[in-house]
Amino acid sequence: MASYPSLTERLDECIALHRRGELTESDLRGLAACRPGMQDLLYLQAGSTSPLAQINGIALFAAGVQAPMPRDPSEWPYRRVMDALADGWRIVSFPNPALLLDESRNYGLGCEFILERWSECP
Repeated sequence: MASYPSLTERLDECIALHRRGELTESDLRGLAACRPGMQDLLYLQAGSTSPLAQINGIALFAAGVQAPMPRDPSEWPYRRVMDALADGWRIVSFPNPALLLDESRNYGLGCEFILERWSECP
């Protein structure tokens, strides 16, 4: 899954362009498009409460918009919750084990992990 460059990374790129005499007005205006604090959310439904469990459902909200995800699980960007953690996502909500106590009356998604990642630039 692609991650957005930080404001610092974009600024470093502009400095390098300036040193080569290639900095343009468009490059500088691109810095204005950087928006600190853009939260991306990743919802992962897993087979158990373990971060090592296989993912069986996924939804991504990037910059406030739901991103399309492939229907085929083999095309998802992550196979396990740990894969998303290794890519810079942070867990903000663990599955609620109380929802797993009685499978005949499970009113929630059970093993849903909610993760976040902050990106600064579009």
